[in-house]
Amino acid sequence: MKAWRVHSNGEPREAMRLEEVPDPEPGPGRLLVRVRAANVNFPDALLCRGHYQVRPPLPFTPGVELCGEVVAAGEGTATAAGTRIIAQPDLPHGAFAELVAVDEARCAPAPAALDDAEAAALHIGYQTGWFGLHRRARLRSGETLLVHAAAGGVGSAAVQLGRAAGATVIGVVGGPEKASVARELGCDAVIDRHAVDGVRGLAEAVKEATGGHGADVVYDPVGGDAYTASTKCVAFEGRIVVVGFASGTIPAPGLNHALVKNYSVLGLHWGLYNTHDPAAVRACHGELVALAERGAVKPLVSERVPMEGAADAVQRVADGTTTGRVVVRP
Repeated sequence: MKAWRVHSNGEPREAMRLEEVPDPEPGPGRLLVRVRAANVNFPDALLCRGHYQVRPPLPFTPGVELCGEVVAAGEGTATAAGTRIIAQPDLPHGAFAELVAVDEARCAPAPAALDDAEAAALHIGYQTGWFGLHRRARLRSGETLLVHAAAGGVGSAAVQLGRAAGATVIGVVGGPEKASVARELGCDAVIDRHAVDGVRGLAEAVKEATGGHGADVVYDPVGGDAYTASTKCVAFEGRIVVVGFASGTIPAPGLNHALVKNYSVLGLHWGLYNTHDPAAVRACHGELVALAERGAVKPLVSERVPMEGAADAVQRVADGTTTGRVVVRP
């Protein structure tokens, strides 16, 4: 079969190589899956660079989530061949391959309401959004949600989940094209960070959009200046959910500032729930499927690229030039 592999760390476009490798075999408790769509995530670029919190042994295949069809099952499994599933493969054998062996416990039925590419993009980004907004921030109907990088894969999921929860959603984006995407997603207000005067201008724009109240919940996958601006426009008893650092800059929060303004800073590492509370992950999947079935959420898939385009796709996601989700179709 064909699979993309990384033999030495570097930028995705240079580090990833498309190679012929042996077909995997499903061991006990595992499923052999034919990949129908593999979603590109920012962590795929971090894995290539060797900057992710998990560093698989070289060579490895990137790709952290997929939609596929079960073609064979190992001993002790209950999933039938032909079942359409979404799954998280175990590194170093990631999703950018034609076939992948996955742990049955980390699989879930693919929603019938979504096609393969959309289903591949429903899992990590939407689970992260759901846990961040509902489990950590306790977002309530009528509150104002500020989403950084609102036109991106992670941000677009948070926008849809916020609207489904009855929040007023303000999206922050970079550039007019992304602003248009955010409006189409349903943001009630959109702020182009390129059109305001830095951190202070962004904070002032949020305050203006909220009549001086500020954002009750901030969803931040960016870090850096985005986080700094958030602290200047978060509301009384507001909650800032730290999801990631796509800017490359990890903020150093001023706890005295959090004290005097009476806001909370909440970390969200969704992967830990797989270890500490897998039942909550399964329950969340049920919530997301129900939202997808009634049309309240639908992953924004901006590109469906062939297998040969995977390395370029990961690079473009890393460079921040894409909108929504880019999905590889083996």
